[in-house]
Formats: sequence, structure tokens, C-alpha cells
Amino acid sequence: MKVLMFGWEFPPHITGGLGTACYGMTKGLAKNDIEVLFAVPKAYGDEDQRAVRLINASEVPVSMEDEVFNKYYDNITYMEIGSNLVPYLGPEEFEKTIRLNSQREEKKKVIKTSDRKFTFSGKYGTNLYEEVSRYALIASSIAAQNDFDIIHAHDWLTYSAGVAAKEVSGKPLVVHMHATEFDRSGENVNQIVYDIERRGMEAADKVIAVSNLTRQIVIEKYGIDPDKVVTVHNAVEPGSEGEFVNLEKNVDEKVVTFLGRLTFQKGPEYFIEAAHQILQRSDNVRFVMAGSGDMMNKLIKRVAQLGISDRFHFTGFLKGPDVDKMFALSDVFVMPSVSEPFGIVPLEAMRSHVPVIISKQSGVSEILKHAVKIDFWDVDAMADAIWSLVNYNSLAKIFRDHGKEEVDTLKWENAAVKIKEVYASML
Repeated sequence: MKVLMFGWEFPPHITGGLGTACYGMTKGLAKNDIEVLFAVPKAYGDEDQRAVRLINASEVPVSMEDEVFNKYYDNITYMEIGSNLVPYLGPEEFEKTIRLNSQREEKKKVIKTSDRKFTFSGKYGTNLYEEVSRYALIASSIAAQNDFDIIHAHDWLTYSAGVAAKEVSGKPLVVHMHATEFDRSGENVNQIVYDIERRGMEAADKVIAVSNLTRQIVIEKYGIDPDKVVTVHNAVEPGSEGEFVNLEKNVDEKVVTFLGRLTFQKGPEYFIEAAHQILQRSDNVRFVMAGSGDMMNKLIKRVAQLGISDRFHFTGFLKGPDVDKMFALSDVFVMPSVSEPFGIVPLEAMRSHVPVIISKQSGVSEILKHAVKIDFWDVDAMADAIWSLVNYNSLAKIFRDHGKEEVDTLKWENAAVKIKEVYASML
């Protein structure tokens, strides 16, 4: 079986959990005899292609006379979007919308020759929506030039590409919902992104949700037929954490870590308030906030206001071996997400023998047994859990040992078996 898969990023060039999940998934599918053609807007040449054949959309020519191309070209919408965007989270704010068919402002047009290529930046700044639209145009050519059995599109950024490929090929379409607009923005959803998500799921033959939590949102908020929405929980790749086993911390205090995007969705402000409570009781703990995002300045100011800057550290965005190194230095990991469709990072912490505290409002809480679960808003409970894990070594050891055993069973090749069953149901 051969699958044409549309993604937005692929390791080592990643900005969030989407690229990590796609990488593990393709390796798991390869172990289950599924051949994957993985299309990305921009390939850099240093990606690991042992489990996939990467298609660089920037190198795919399109015919300007193609019927599907013209359908999408005539309806492209260009937007100026805040420069703090990442593909996994989608847009958090839109500054201005320009529609080609309804505005008299300056229009960007393509010179129509027999065929041409589009060059993608591979970035997530002001031209993100323009690139999303153009990616859908290229998808028709990718589908016409390759042989495959199934189309699989990841998250809202590639749904239009998946639909275009389906229209050209007539092949079944799976869309994978990693995060909904409700997760990213709460009830203040961006209507344009919501519409893209809804149209993609309506056009799909099957929808894969990363958790039952996400499945319910898809059914209730988007009106998608429950019979075509399937839950397949994410997994975790074996990491390089072994090389950091004997890493020297160089500090005597316990280290408690938050690692994720510094956005509303991830609940970083609750982590800071819990840290403040702990530091009123003890000076034997240090807190680390690893990540970047639109809340960074606000969070730094809050730490300063609370007077805990000497025990609170901001590292910026980490990826690859730096993540494993951070976990090797950590005694506790906390994920206080307000709305987390799944959450792979706690699994990465557990495989590194780090006890984890996660919010009940996360998809990963559906499958983990050896994790402390709290409501994201319950700062008192979060502080109590942190206090217990840093002060009672026997309790921390239970979560370290049993957590590592548990996470070792959550392999992508097992998740891939369920994805393969979804494929088979459509053929």
C-alpha cells in the first residue's frame, strides 16, 4: 500500500509537535509495510528519508492550464498574519484579510505560462496563508505525477492540499486532526481557519483524531459524522536521552521544567503561579521554562513581579538533543495545558525517567496511568504535586520507574497498525 502524505514540516526542521508526530508516524508505517510519499512545502536536503520519500513542493512544476489549478487559483485568499505563527498551533491573530475577488487593493498575480514552479519559504510569518493556498495548488500536480492508494493530510495547513489531491486522483482522503481551532483559541475561533478545518473534514473519507477529547470536539463543534471519526493516540520515538544519563546538573536544587509553546493553550502562567507558591516554602527548587511564543514578555514580567527571577530560568525554544539534555537535568516535568489535543512532550520526559504532572484537559491523560493529573487552573494542586515529587524520593522513584516502563510500550509502530486499519477500511 502506498500513501501520499501532506505535512508542513519534517525533522530536523521543526517548530512544534506536528513535525515530531509525522516523523514517528512515517517510521511506524514503514515497519507495517506502508510506503509513504511525504510532501512538504520546502525540503532542505538533510531530512531523514529512510522511512519516506520526501517530495519538495518547491520543485514541483504546475500547469497553468490545469482545471484544478485554476479553480484554486481563482479563490486564493492572501492574509497578513502575525510573525509568531507555527504550523502546529496555527494563527493566533490575524491583522488584515485581503480577498482577490472582493478587494480593490494591490493584487498578487501569477504570470500564466505553460507551467511554472512556486518557491516556498518554509517559514511561518506574514505569508503563511498565501503559502497554504499555493500548497493546495501544487498538490494537484503532485497527485497527478505520482502513483498512490491513499491521501493523508495533517492539520489545517494541508487540508486544502489533501482535498485538491483527492479531486485530481479520486483516491480516498484521510485528514489527521492534531489540534483544532478551539484548542488554539478557546471560544474566540478564527472563522477562516475553522472553515478550512470543517471543509477538510467534510471532504475526507475518514478523520483521525489524536485523542477522544479531540474526537468529541470534531463531532460536536464541527458537525462531522461520528462514524467517520476514529481516535488513534500518538506515541513517542526512542530518543537520545541515554547519552545524557550521567550529565552533571551543576546545581544542588531540584529542577522543575515546563517545555512547550508559550501560548494560551499551554497554560504557562499557571506554572509560574505554582512556582511562586513552592518558592514561598523552599529555596531548594529551580524552575525552567523552555520554549518561545507570544506570551514570552508577559511571562518574564510576571516572574519579575513575583520576585522569583533568581530561581526561574527561560531557555528559549529547544529541539532535538537539547530536549533530551533538558530532561536529563530535570527532576519533575509539568504540562499544565488549558486544552491539549494530545501532548507528546510528557512521553518524552517519561522515557528520560522524569516524573510528570499533566492537566486533565489533555488527550495524553486518557492513556497514561503513571502520571500525576491535575486541572490546569488548580494552582494549589499543581504546587502540592510538585512539592511531593521533589521532596519524597520514594514517590518520585515510583513515577520514574513505572512511567518509563509504561511509555516504552507506547510505540509508533503500534499506532501505525491502527492507522493502517483506517486505510484498509477505505479500500
